[in-house]
Amino acid sequence: MKKNILLLSAFAALTLAACGAKDKNKDAASDAKAEGRRPAIIFDAGGKFDKSFNESAYNGAEAFKKETGKSYMDFELKNPTELEGVLRKMAQRGGDPIVTLGFNSSEALGKIAKELPKSNFVLVDSEVKEPNVKSILFREEEGSFVVGALAAMKSASGKVGFIGGMDIPVIRKFSCGFEQGAKYVNPKAEVIASTVGTTGEAWNNPTKGGELAKAQFDRGVDVVFAAAGGTGNGVYQAAKDNKKFAIGVDSNQNHLFPGTMLTSMVKRVDVAVKKAFTDAASGQFAGGTVSLGLAENGVDWADDENNKSLITADMRTKVTQIKKDIVDGKIKIACDGK
Repeated sequence: MKKNILLLSAFAALTLAACGAKDKNKDAASDAKAEGRRPAIIFDAGGKFDKSFNESAYNGAEAFKKETGKSYMDFELKNPTELEGVLRKMAQRGGDPIVTLGFNSSEALGKIAKELPKSNFVLVDSEVKEPNVKSILFREEEGSFVVGALAAMKSASGKVGFIGGMDIPVIRKFSCGFEQGAKYVNPKAEVIASTVGTTGEAWNNPTKGGELAKAQFDRGVDVVFAAAGGTGNGVYQAAKDNKKFAIGVDSNQNHLFPGTMLTSMVKRVDVAVKKAFTDAASGQFAGGTVSLGLAENGVDWADDENNKSLITADMRTKVTQIKKDIVDGKIKIACDGK
């Protein structure tokens, strides 16, 4: 009798374990329903106060919270390998939508989106083609063309620099657009480009950013554009220390070093995140891919009191015309990120 009871107990345990593994998707959906849905955002290794890409996303989430009074969940990754587990946990806790940031999120998000088809996700700055994923892309090459043109107008040496975080498609679009913009204004302009690294640390290494900027200045560069997240802070400091000009990225960074920040190539990540949260809250979430450029006010150059003295009236007139010509299709920018 005792033997039979033990066998039945073992069988029941095995059955429960099998059901648990089989119903992973169902469990996540049930948990989400039970705890109530609210938006969520996962910041990459740069952290939500990187004064750049992540912080712009954070500002969008905060704008949603201030406007609606609704809270949201967030998490700052320390390592990209954490992402799959964090996505599952947020889905179980009712995250809807769950926003992830950057190219490095694509693989993990693609896997989890298939695994949890009842959960909604948003990917900013890359693309995953699943029905429950909204991918928000920016035409970085357009904004970069504009600041490249400004860099060439400002440069006395005819040499401008670019410092990218990693050699990935989105950063290639920044670099490509910047170079084409510089050479549109000055066909003889020399563009010197550098890359910070090959891991996520490339986005949060201001010391390395400063070293790369100094090396470019030693080669004659007098205006440098950094598309490297928090690493850019080191580039901007180096520009100030060496009496050169720097161009910020993603958010308006002109205020960081007034007088040496020529401008910033602004990507409205804040607007994208806020809209994603708002759409989901009103039941209007839809998968698919959207692309935001100059025409949609998704990218632009920053013009404010902090760089007013650095931009002449002639520069402002020329850059306004360049923007119009890009939107009208008169200026063709050939950058695919490959």
